[in-house]
Amino acid sequence: MQTILILDHGSQYTQLRARKIREQNVYCEIHPYNKIPPLTENIKGVVLSGSPYSVTDPQAPDTDLSLFKGKLPVLGICYGAQYMVHKSGGKVEKSVIREYGRAKLVSVNEDCALLKGVKQDSQVWMSHGDTILQLPSDFEVICSTENVQNAGYKIKGEETYAIQFHPEVHHSEFGSQLLRNFVLDICHCDGSWTPASFVKSTVEELKQKLGNDKVVLGLSGGVDSSVAAMLLHRAIGNNLTCIFVDNGLLRKNEFEDVLQSYQNMGLNVIGVNAKQDFYKVLAGVTEPEKKRKAIGKTFIDVFDREANKLKDVKWLGQGTIYPDVIESSSVKGPSQTIKSHHNVGGLPDYMKLQLVEPLRLLFKDEVRKVGKELGLKQELLGRHPFPGPGLAIRILGDITEEKVTILQEVDNIFISSLKQWNLYDKVWQAGAILLPIQSVGVMGDERTYERVVALRAVESVDGMTADWCHLPYEFLAEVSNKIINQVKGVNRVCYDISSKPPATIEWE
Repeated sequence: MQTILILDHGSQYTQLRARKIREQNVYCEIHPYNKIPPLTENIKGVVLSGSPYSVTDPQAPDTDLSLFKGKLPVLGICYGAQYMVHKSGGKVEKSVIREYGRAKLVSVNEDCALLKGVKQDSQVWMSHGDTILQLPSDFEVICSTENVQNAGYKIKGEETYAIQFHPEVHHSEFGSQLLRNFVLDICHCDGSWTPASFVKSTVEELKQKLGNDKVVLGLSGGVDSSVAAMLLHRAIGNNLTCIFVDNGLLRKNEFEDVLQSYQNMGLNVIGVNAKQDFYKVLAGVTEPEKKRKAIGKTFIDVFDREANKLKDVKWLGQGTIYPDVIESSSVKGPSQTIKSHHNVGGLPDYMKLQLVEPLRLLFKDEVRKVGKELGLKQELLGRHPFPGPGLAIRILGDITEEKVTILQEVDNIFISSLKQWNLYDKVWQAGAILLPIQSVGVMGDERTYERVVALRAVESVDGMTADWCHLPYEFLAEVSNKIINQVKGVNRVCYDISSKPPATIEWE
């Protein structure tokens, strides 16, 4: 499969860049700059990402350019552009005035293959603290902005290009055109990586990999596990058994609704009520990471217990997707833990199962496209993401059945109201959070001292970044009124208007 390799130096835009390249129907992979995979004939080009570091910092990422520069087409972006100048003897220094935000291209070399169709005076997005002051003699300028003379360059005699701005962000007017020029015209990719081609190649790979082996998969009712199940089912048919565990932390009536939704999909699904197993291990646990790990371990224990009831199972199927993989790795070894993903990184030895993850290299929006190609119902494909630990990480503090019941009722009012107001499909993810505080209120002639809940609704594409949704005031007023009147124990409703970053989508 034709592949563009993205070498990550820690840029916040790396994942967005990968998605923008994939929109050209070209497959790409992200790898840490210091863990470059073997450069097989399938790799058609290399992109050097940006970085929070300056090239002059002692600890700046140091990529071995000799592996690919001059051998494959290369596109350096921001830090990648500065790094190649720095390593080739040019001059890069801290900017007198750091340039962030919109800029205009005041000159464009229209004969340059990278800039075909990119217009002079078009807008680009800058985000850098260093400036390229002097290019080496074999580097030639291909574009400039009002403040940055060397906004882009090409190395003579090589298919090596670099730009100081970020083509992957929406604010760069011809950014998609520039990336298209690079991957299709310069790297000569054929743009054949589509949902249909992914399904075809993945099913064939699964058939070869699994043969007549049996696979067990944990269904959650969400998009990822459902699409993974359908891919596996198409490859191995009845050799796939799915297990859906009720951990007591699902949405209201979700266990029953999910089992019902799979009835007509041809999947062999076993439902398991394990609420008390989870409540027991969560009793008194308040620290978010400990909650996640306790839930992850208990899920594995319950799942292993149920899987052992099946005969001759050799594989565990999982709906792991690319953001899970990316957030669980780092360009400099083990990452600082933002949150653990208990479905990433292998299994306990005692499970004796091999891992198969057919969606491991897809972003969420790509998973939905694949699901559509597989014929899954829009009702399922359009479901909002739901965290693996469920409502446990939306209940701040310790977990009790009473708190779960309260939050289930609040969440049900919020989600059903979004659907009634035709807002559900305009929101990427929504949910309610039960806060570990109480507030004073008045109901009738009585003073109350009851719980506070926060509502959260965000817009996003893949969950890597997100912005809060500007829901109508009338809608929020109606939902707040319903919650306070119908859910005993709640007397105050707040709305979360934080974006990611700096906040995360979930509160824990």
